Amino acid sequence: MKIENRVMPDKDQIETMINDPGPDGPIVMVNLLKFRDKAAYADGSNPEMTGREAYALYGAGVAPLIAKHGGRMIYAGPVTFLMLGRADELWDQVALVEYPTRASLFEMSTSDAYQKISHHRDAGLEGQLNIETTPDLLLPS
Repeated sequence: MKIENRVMPDKDQIETMINDPGPDGPIVMVNLLKFRDKAAYADGSNPEMTGREAYALYGAGVAPLIAKHGGRMIYAGPVTFLMLGRADELWDQVALVEYPTRASLFEMSTSDAYQKISHHRDAGLEGQLNIETTPDLLLPS
């Protein structure tokens, strides 16, 4: 299995988000985050800030945007142990975010308000995987 952390989706992934409404109903995004040791702002600012600190600024700004677009944070926490399987390197943090639809995620991530905070995300992340899932209706809520 080849795994490639990225900070931005590729052209095909963007086109799918634009043209495919996705599953009916809510989606949950599984975010596997890998932080830079030091933040890398395009303008060279904040050279002593860690990637985790830069991403925390993004997190504080994106939380109200998620809510504004009908979503909610389900969970966020550090990766502490790989209990099963093998990986050359682990992600640093996992976050689960629910959105009412794929379109609501796309609307949020292309909004002007999001663009104003996304530089913190870009500066803080070495890469990530975002995995779209749908809630299992068989599980009790």
